[in-house]
Amino acid sequence: MKNMSNVDIFAICHELNDLLKDSRVDKAYQPTKDTVVVRFHVTGHGRVDVVFQAGVRMHKSQYPLENPKLPPSFPMLLRKYLKGATVREIRQYRFDRVVEILVSKEEDYTLVIELFDKGNIILLNQDRQIILPLKRKMWSERKIGSKEEYEYPPSRGINPLKFERQELEDIFLKSDSDLVRTLARSGLGGIYAQEIVLRSGMDKNTLTSDISPEELQKLFDIIEDVFQPLLENKFSPNIVSNGKEDVLPLELEIYNGKNKQNFETYNEAADEYFSEKVRSDIKGVQEDIWGKEVNKYAKRLKIQEDTLENFKQTIIDSTKKGDLLYAHYSEIEEILNVIHKAREKYSWMEISKTFKSARKKGLEEVKMVESLDKLGNLLLNIEDERILIDSKKPIPDNSEVYYEKGKKAKRKIKGVLIAIERTKKELDRVEQKKEIALERVLVPQKRVKKDLKWFEKLRWFLSSDGFLVIGGRDANTNEIAVKKHMENNDIYMHTDIHGAPSVIIKNEGIKPEEYEADTSQVSDISSDESSKIPESTIQEAAIFAASFSSAWSKGFSSYDVYWVHPDQVSKTPQSGEFVSKGAFIIRGSRNYVRGASVSIAVGIVDYLGPRIMAGPVEALKKHTDNYVVIKPGYTKKEAISREILKRIDKDKIMALDDIVRVLPSGKCDIVNNKVNRR
Repeated sequence: MKNMSNVDIFAICHELNDLLKDSRVDKAYQPTKDTVVVRFHVTGHGRVDVVFQAGVRMHKSQYPLENPKLPPSFPMLLRKYLKGATVREIRQYRFDRVVEILVSKEEDYTLVIELFDKGNIILLNQDRQIILPLKRKMWSERKIGSKEEYEYPPSRGINPLKFERQELEDIFLKSDSDLVRTLARSGLGGIYAQEIVLRSGMDKNTLTSDISPEELQKLFDIIEDVFQPLLENKFSPNIVSNGKEDVLPLELEIYNGKNKQNFETYNEAADEYFSEKVRSDIKGVQEDIWGKEVNKYAKRLKIQEDTLENFKQTIIDSTKKGDLLYAHYSEIEEILNVIHKAREKYSWMEISKTFKSARKKGLEEVKMVESLDKLGNLLLNIEDERILIDSKKPIPDNSEVYYEKGKKAKRKIKGVLIAIERTKKELDRVEQKKEIALERVLVPQKRVKKDLKWFEKLRWFLSSDGFLVIGGRDANTNEIAVKKHMENNDIYMHTDIHGAPSVIIKNEGIKPEEYEADTSQVSDISSDESSKIPESTIQEAAIFAASFSSAWSKGFSSYDVYWVHPDQVSKTPQSGEFVSKGAFIIRGSRNYVRGASVSIAVGIVDYLGPRIMAGPVEALKKHTDNYVVIKPGYTKKEAISREILKRIDKDKIMALDDIVRVLPSGKCDIVNNKVNRR
C-alpha cells in the first residue's frame, strides 16, 4: 500500500477544506494503533468521517472502521478538547506531507497530521504547545512530547506550485545521479519524476551534469505543465490498475492504456483505494485474533472427545477383563490357592521367583502368570489380555473391581456428552462471530444513502403468480411487517422454530410503489378475500418462510410452515401470557404446509427497476432469465456472494452488498455449477 505523496495531500486538503470549513467536530475514535477517525457534522450534509493513518493517508471515508470496546486515551483526549469545536481551515504546510486542521472552541487548537515516514497525529494548543501526540518521539533537532513546543520537520523538497528555474538548476548542480532519481529525490516522488521524463522524451538515465540549458528549460516547462491543474484546482481523480494499483488526483501519460476507474473527488478515490488495502490488513489481524479464540474451543472439544473415547474404551476393556476372570475361574483359583499356601512359608519375592522359574521350564499351570510384586499384586495374561488382580482377594472381588470401573466410566460419559454439546455450541457461536467480524471487514456497509423501496427494507420476493411476499429480517422488522403492512385480505405465515420471520402474502391488486398501509395494530376483522391467493403462491411463500428461518443455519433440508388469516394474529396476550418483541399469538386452527423445501434462488429481476431478488426457484424462474440456486452448506456468505454476483451480473450493475443483504443467515452452497436459465 502506497503512502500519500505531497500531490495527493494537496488535493485532499483542498477538497476537505471546501467540505469541512465551518463544520463542527463531533467524535473521535482509534480503530487501530496508528489510525484515528474524526467525525464532523456539516450543515446541510450531515455526518462526515475523516480517517487519519499516521504516515500513510488521510481522506473522507464512507467505510467506517470498527470502534474498539475500550477506547485508547488519545481519541478520548481529542473528544475532550475538540468536541463541538468549529473547523476554521484545513491546510497543507509548504506543499509538504504535513497537514494542519485549525479549529476554534473556547480556545484555538491545531490538529497536526504528519504523513512522512511512520507519521504522527499531534494536538496543539493556541500557543502551538503539544497537548498530546499519538506517538512520543525524540530526535536531536525535534522533540514530540507533551508540553513541548511543536517544530515543523526539516523541509523535504521543492514546491512545484511555487517553483523557479534557478531552483531546478541548483538541484541538478548538486546531484551526481541520473535524471529520474534526481527529480524523485527533489520531493516530486518517483511517479511524477517518471511522468516528467516521459513527457520530455529524454533518457531517464541521463546524468544531471550532462543536461544542457535548453533541456533544463524544457524540463522546467514540463514541470509547470504537469502541476498546472493543481493551481487551477482541476483534479482528475482515478484509480489505475497496472498489475499493481495506484490512486492519483491527476491524469498521467505514464498510465495511458491502463485500466482506470474515475471518481468525482479525490477523497472518494482514496477511500476506495486505501479502504480495500486496509481491510486486507485488518482481516489478517482479525483472523489471528479469532483463530486463537476458535482454537481454544477446538482444543477443548478435542480433549473432551478423546476423554469420551477413553471412557468408552474403559467400559469395553473393564467388562472384558471381568468376564475373562470368570471364564478362567478354575485356573486362576488354582494359582491363588498355590500362592496362599506358599505364603505360609515364603515371602512375596520368593514366590515370584518360583513362578518365574516354573514359567521358564514351560509348566502349563503357571503359563498365564506374568509377574507377582511384593504387595501381592498378580499380573495375568489371559487370551492376550493383561489383567492385574490382588492375589489376597477372591476372584469375584477382583472381577467386581473391573465391573465397577466400567460402571464409573459409564456414569461419567453422561457428563462428558453434556460438556461436549456445550463446547460445540460455544465453538459454533465463536465461529459465527468470527464469520460476521471478518464479513464486516471484507464487506463493510458503505454509508451511501440508497433509494430502497419500502419492501426492500424487509425480506421480499414476487411469486410466480405476481403476488408480493414480505417477511421480517429480525424482531423489529417482524413487528413492522405485521403491524404496518398486513391487511385483512392477506395471509400470515410462520414456522415453529426459534428465529423465524413473520411472512405476509400481500393480496392481489396491490402496487408496491403505491402501497402506503400504516395500520397501528393487527387487524381483527376476518375476511375471505385471502382465498383469492392461489395455492402455488402459498407453497412458494412457505419455502420462503422456511428458508429464511433458523432452519437454514441448522442445516435442515425441509421444514413445516403454517398459515392463518390476519384476524387470527394478535399481539394482545391473555392473563399470564407474555409476548416478546417480534412474536405474535396465533388463535384458532392453523393450515400447514408440510416439508417446505429449505433452498432458494437468487437473481436480478426487473421489478420497479433492476434489483436482486431471493426466493423460491419457481418465482425466480418466472421473473428472470438467469438465477443461481443455493442451499444450506459450508461456504461463507462473502465468498458465496462473490460467486453469485459473478454468475448473474454480467453487466456489473449490482454491488456485492446487494447480494449479501438478501441471503439467509448462515453458510450456503450453490446447488449446481451452472447458471439456471429459462
